Parts: sequence; structure tokens; C-alpha cells
Amino acid sequence: MPYICTLLLNMSQKIRVRFAPSPTGPLHIGGVRTALFNYLFAKKHGGDFVLRIEDTDQSRYVEGAENYIVEALNWCGIPYDEGPAKEGSFGPYRQSERKQLYAQYAQQLLDSGNAYYAFDTQERLDFHRKDHEAKGKTFIYNWHNRLKLDNSLSLSKEEVQTKLESGIPHVIRFKSPQDSTVVFEDVVRGTIEIDSNTLDDKILFKSDGMPTYHLANIVDDHLMEISHVIRGEEWLPSSALHHLLYEAFGWEKPVFAHLPLIMKPTGKGKLSKRDGEKGGFPVFPLSWNESEGYREAGYFPEAVVNFLAMLGWNPGTEQELFSLEELVEAFSLERVNKSGARFDPEKTKWYNHQWLQKKNDGELAELFRSVLDDKGILHDAQNDSHVEKVIGLIKERADFVSDFWGLGSYFFEAPISYAEKPAKKQWKEDTPNIMSAVANIIRDTEDFTSTALETNIKAWATESELSFGKVMGPLRLVIVGDLKGPHLFDILAMLGKEECLRRIEKGVGVLR
Repeated sequence: MPYICTLLLNMSQKIRVRFAPSPTGPLHIGGVRTALFNYLFAKKHGGDFVLRIEDTDQSRYVEGAENYIVEALNWCGIPYDEGPAKEGSFGPYRQSERKQLYAQYAQQLLDSGNAYYAFDTQERLDFHRKDHEAKGKTFIYNWHNRLKLDNSLSLSKEEVQTKLESGIPHVIRFKSPQDSTVVFEDVVRGTIEIDSNTLDDKILFKSDGMPTYHLANIVDDHLMEISHVIRGEEWLPSSALHHLLYEAFGWEKPVFAHLPLIMKPTGKGKLSKRDGEKGGFPVFPLSWNESEGYREAGYFPEAVVNFLAMLGWNPGTEQELFSLEELVEAFSLERVNKSGARFDPEKTKWYNHQWLQKKNDGELAELFRSVLDDKGILHDAQNDSHVEKVIGLIKERADFVSDFWGLGSYFFEAPISYAEKPAKKQWKEDTPNIMSAVANIIRDTEDFTSTALETNIKAWATESELSFGKVMGPLRLVIVGDLKGPHLFDILAMLGKEECLRRIEKGVGVLR
């Protein structure tokens, strides 16, 4: 008989979703996206976003990983409503602190005949695997061989009791059904059918007294009243077992949605840390050991959230820039794609560029302050105003705050050298005389504004029958040190009369 999960969104039910990472290392941006989609869905429907730390596998636990997860979510601006240090009515929120709960549910499955004790040693299981491999087969522990193995289905009650009382190591396995079709609905994938004969009898309870992910996950979702399970595609193969467990317990199933993978920039294979190292881009929200994070690389959290939202979801419009509030309003699981989303490092920079342009100059100046402090640039009210004006002129060309110094260092320091190629091309025999004449115009300009300077210098060039290129190129070179930067007369006005005259004099002396 088929096992069916009907896709129903009961709006009278409180929407509760969870993000359940394992603290085994840094949080990949794929995990951040899963957290984001859960957050967006919860907030869209006035629900709760729960963080649950799934640390049942203590052998893989990494010190500091849990704090990293919390800090990453907070930096992204998607904090959880319930979880560690934010205790709600469904805690504790670390599975290692809930381990006393799981044994009773494992026993419930044993009592109902949906699970059984297995005493097989690792050596014996390895023997069977190798034997199957030698015959070109794959060893699966399920209906076709479990009566031939060392478990409570093949042994007498007396033998089982003796083994249990003797303390022989054992696990508890789920008894997968034979000759059935597991049918369930997924918001993203639609109807999914799995032949139960292909399922193995997964371990639910380990010999160390800890549950496996499969049992703890189902029990916790039920006890925490999780209404929607929104998780990565990598969990899709486990979904049949999880639906069977809900059936075995007689519990109402949550609605499931499996998100597509984030693919490598080539589009082939799942994005990994190695791809980031090879391509020179982050794959973690925050730095971890030697791996740079998006925060440390200079990305704004708004940009990270924005580009992650667009990986595997589309709003159905041409809009690409979304604030978190706009994402909450626009988000729906029905618009999540089935196919994997190709990661584009250049597009992530584009998003950061767009969000940088949205920020006001004062906020950017404050962020730029640490760079200026390192350069020994004085911090005072007058200079702060100067910094803001500089940023207003150069930020259009910047992707990151860290770009500001390279784009506008000449606003703070006179050039100490001059770009070789432009100097050879721009500097002619009569250039020193031209620059001396321009210096006189600058000296005589009382209204030292960009407009007045442009009017006066261009008028002189026209009267002198000089092309603007013959004047502006060398002038920019002595002021900036290269042929770069925003409108030249804006630069002159920002630097002030005395500084402009000093730079012209120095440049003429060096380049003569």
C-alpha cells in the first residue's frame, strides 16, 4: 500500500520552521541560503524561525562551530526567534541536551514492530559488503537479507534477551516495508514516488546511546511543532525514510520543500570550499581559519542576503535588488526552482556594488575610516566632511569600501610618482609652459569651485588655440599621478588652491 503525504498549508496552524545545522565546521553559504529561505517563509506568514543544533554525532563536533553559526546568522540580519540562548517553549535546542528523549521513541518503534535490534558486528557487515562487491552487487541491509543477519527478527526472543542482558553492543534499525511505494509531495519537486524495496533499514539508535540524525530529526520536528521542513536537496534521498517514520509514529507530517543545490561557477557539481580557493572568492559568510569570509572580504550583509536569495528563487519579475523586507514580502516556496543554481562570483560583486551605491556617504566614510587611520590621515570634523565628499565622487567606480583608497588616494596624499606610459604620451616640450599658465589661472580664480575652474581654464585654452587634451591630460597627471579619477575640476576644487599649485610645481619639476 502507498504511503501518502498530502501537501496542505493549514493557515490556522502556526507556521514554525527550523534551521538545523551540525556544528562540524564553518557554515557554507548553501547553509546560509537554507536559513534565509526558512526565515523569509516564517516572516512572510508571521511564524517562528527556530535554530536547532544537531550535534548527535559528537565525534565530528568542532569547537567554536556553534558560535560561528549564530554569529553568521546575526551578521546576515536573519536572527532566529528560538534556539540556544533564546530559549522558547520547545527547548532545549541542542540535540545533545535532548538525548534522554529519544530512547523512548526508539522503544515505541520497537514495540510497534517498526524497528528491531541489530547485533551485527562491524567486521561482519564489512565482510558482507566486500562479498557483494566481489559479485558486482551492492550490500543493502533490508527485507531481502535481514532474516539472515544477526538481529531480533532472525533470533528468538530468548536469544535477543540474552544478548541485551549481556550488554552486547547493538543498534536499533528501522524496518523498511517490502513491496510498497512511498508517495509524498514536495512543494518544490511535486509528487515523488520511491520503491520501498530500494530502501535500507537505517540505523535509528546507535550503540553509544545516541540517536542518529534520522530519528532525532523526526522526533524534534514533531515535538517542536515544525510545520514546514525547508532544507537542502541533499536530504531528498532521506525523505522516504522520514515519511515512513511519521507513518510509524502516527504523527501528522510537516510540509516538505527541498531546495536546489548551489552549483560551481562552471555549473557542474556542488559548490565547495575548494572552488572558492581556486577561484579566489569566499564560500563562507565569515572567515574560518585560513578561509576568508564574505564579511572579511568587504561584502555588505545586505548584498550577501540579496544574491543568496536569487540563487534558486526568482520573484517572477525583472527586479534584482531586494531589501530583506522586500524579500519577505515577495518570497514564496512555489517560486523556488528545481534545478541547481550556478554560482557567479562576478554577480556577487555586482550585488555588492549596487548596495554600496545605496549607502549614504557618511556611512561609507565611517567604514573607510579604519583605512585612513592606518594611513595616518588625521581624524577631525573638517577632514570627515572632506572624506564624505571624496566618497561621493569616487564610489560609483567602487565595488567595495576597500576600493576607495586605490580610487582616491590622491585626495589625501600628493603623488610621489607619475604613471610612466601616460607621462611619455602626455608630456611634450611645451607642457611645462602650459602648466605654468594653468597655475596662474588657478592662482587668480577667486571663486574656487569646479564650475569656475572649468570655465576659466577652458576659456584660456580656447583663446590660446590649444586642444583640451593638450591641457587636461598633463594637468590630471601632475594632480593625480595618473590619467584616472572623476571629473578633473571636481578634484581641483576638492584639493584647494594651494595644494593644486604645489602639485603642479612638483610635477613640472619631476617631469621636465
